[in-house]
Amino acid sequence: MSESKTPAPAAGPGRTTEELIEEAPFTATAAANVPSAQAAGGRSFLPKSTLLRHLLIVLLSAVGAVILLEVTDPFTNSQLASLTYYAIAAGGLTVLTGLNGQISLGHGALMAVGAYTTALFLQTERGEDPLPLPLILLVSVLTATVVGALVGVAAARLHGPYLAGATLALAVGLPGLAVYFQGTFGGDQGLRVRAPQPPDVFTNFIDLVSGASATGTKWLAYLGTICLLITYFLLANLMRSRIGRTWRAVRDQEVAAELAGINLGTWRVLAFVVSAAAAGLAGGVMALVVRLAAPTNFTLVLSLALLTAIVLGGLGSLLGALLGSALLVFLPPFVTDLGADLGLDSTEAAQIAPLVYGVVLIVAMIFAPAGFVGTLRLRWMTARAKRATAGRAADRG
Repeated sequence: MSESKTPAPAAGPGRTTEELIEEAPFTATAAANVPSAQAAGGRSFLPKSTLLRHLLIVLLSAVGAVILLEVTDPFTNSQLASLTYYAIAAGGLTVLTGLNGQISLGHGALMAVGAYTTALFLQTERGEDPLPLPLILLVSVLTATVVGALVGVAAARLHGPYLAGATLALAVGLPGLAVYFQGTFGGDQGLRVRAPQPPDVFTNFIDLVSGASATGTKWLAYLGTICLLITYFLLANLMRSRIGRTWRAVRDQEVAAELAGINLGTWRVLAFVVSAAAAGLAGGVMALVVRLAAPTNFTLVLSLALLTAIVLGGLGSLLGALLGSALLVFLPPFVTDLGADLGLDSTEAAQIAPLVYGVVLIVAMIFAPAGFVGTLRLRWMTARAKRATAGRAADRG
């Protein structure tokens, strides 16, 4: 599921359909990482500028998110709010693992840094107003970035299972600090988070759009959506820039990249820093949505869930990270409700959900080894290669 090390081959008189099909898997991730018009080599109604194209996509996504949040019930709003912090963290992990090739099992711990930072800044004395929420989230991002930089520097020379082991130690050990410093972090009980009330501008916006009341759940869903859109906009532009191309070079050809003058350690640390910043923001949003920052929220299971999300969705694809996160959020309650409808009690129905998720993961790895997005792109490219070869043969005939 890595990006092609050579440009995608063009169909020509000297190339057969079989040769094109054999080389198609190596371009699956590359196809997921380029704009659709560029990948198709045809017309597109989107702007040619990467920045304008991504800005247009964000605006359209924002309109779709507003419609979705206004037509769904409060429970679905809470699920969508949970989706936002999973997707933000998975997007950052996509940069680290999908683009730069570093495997991290410690992103749950980096989310804990952001969550506890947000919770501490919202813990104010009675009668005092906390700092503005955007500033608190920014501080959470900066704090997680500093921790990510320290971990990235320490792990810059590690690869594969060695890096995974180092980040695994981070995921296991860092949440335990909350228990050791229980006077500050609340111990096993954690810190209760009091989410700020919706601002007047949001209340007026909801009244204008739907005429309904601006509930706290809807406010947090909108807040998470705004953070998600901003994060994906920045990450998408970063992935298309020279920085993204350098990360791919480090991932695919370390020796060639080093001979070209690229400092491998520096670029790996940079990828870890960017990924940690996204995880810090995700942790801050999670603290607001869950209203609690506790060690039990940031176990190793969370880190593994984020990794499986980007693998299921497709490595190197932000859309894949979003789809994988949606599967994490919506599949368990769907399976639980289905089990209850089939006559199982609540405990048995809840136990089926992890089993079904594991089965989905195994099936996906067998039939969609490039992830959902990568596999769809692969099949589209294979069909395109067949059509191109058939067209060449018809022209020669």
